[in-house]
Amino acid sequence: MRPSVSIQTEDFDLSQEIEALRAQDLRVGAVCSFVGTVRDTRALTGQAADEVQAMELEHYPGMTEKSIEVMIAEAHQRFDFYAARVVHRVGRLLPADQIVMVAVTSAHRGESFKACEFLMDYLKTQAPFWKKEQTPQGSHWVDARVSDDSALARWGIERSNS
Repeated sequence: MRPSVSIQTEDFDLSQEIEALRAQDLRVGAVCSFVGTVRDTRALTGQAADEVQAMELEHYPGMTEKSIEVMIAEAHQRFDFYAARVVHRVGRLLPADQIVMVAVTSAHRGESFKACEFLMDYLKTQAPFWKKEQTPQGSHWVDARVSDDSALARWGIERSNS
């Protein structure tokens, strides 16, 4: 059986991850997944100054996996689902590269959707990752966003990252 959490430098294949998550579990009636990618913010703003040329993600090995496993356990207390898999990449990533995948199986789609969204909101605010963006103006660490705290608050979790 595969671990529920993988922190890795190499890319992942969504179809292979879902196939492994569903393998031989005939109870599964729904799979919900989310894949996050590196975006070039210039494409959003039209300004060359915002161009993200690369992103570096760092973490604390061991601590990060444990933290995400705790998140999955919390999701199990809130939602009726069978299994979850989180893959998060670290290291140097370029625009359009995949960063993160969350996949959840359940009997029905509603629980999978809720658990997947909960886990992604939790990852954005609580997982111990540090992100540095490289732009034409140089490198800078990315601060947490108030909107990420708001997303977590709707689940009844009040934590401030800003």
